[in-house]
Amino acid sequence: MVTRPDRLLRLEALLVLLAALLCFAVVLHGNWLLFALAFLLPDLSLLGYLAKNHLRFAAGLYNAIHSYALPIVLALGAWHGIVPYATQLAIIWMAHIAFDRMLGFGLKYPEAFKPTHIQTVAVFPATEPVTAA
Repeated sequence: MVTRPDRLLRLEALLVLLAALLCFAVVLHGNWLLFALAFLLPDLSLLGYLAKNHLRFAAGLYNAIHSYALPIVLALGAWHGIVPYATQLAIIWMAHIAFDRMLGFGLKYPEAFKPTHIQTVAVFPATEPVTAA
């Protein structure tokens, strides 16, 4: 298991998803209707792929939205009370990213819609065993 990076990334994503759900329920006492309505919002970034001649832009948009960086910035901003429900939205966003990665949907490369970074580590394992020198 630990020698398969794709499986390790998926396990890690499962743990992030469970932590996000636990945080949403126990710490934030979150609004589950908001969770249901907002959970798939990050997938609107896939609309960038409708412009078939702009794969680089589409991949960049998808990767920006499906990186943990922006929801963490939102959560830090919520810490200062800038946006109502921002903490809940940040946790929902992180849960979405973790759910996608758990399923094997990773960050996109600009050349094509597939493969993703998780699929790449599964497809291209090390071909030669590493030996101690």
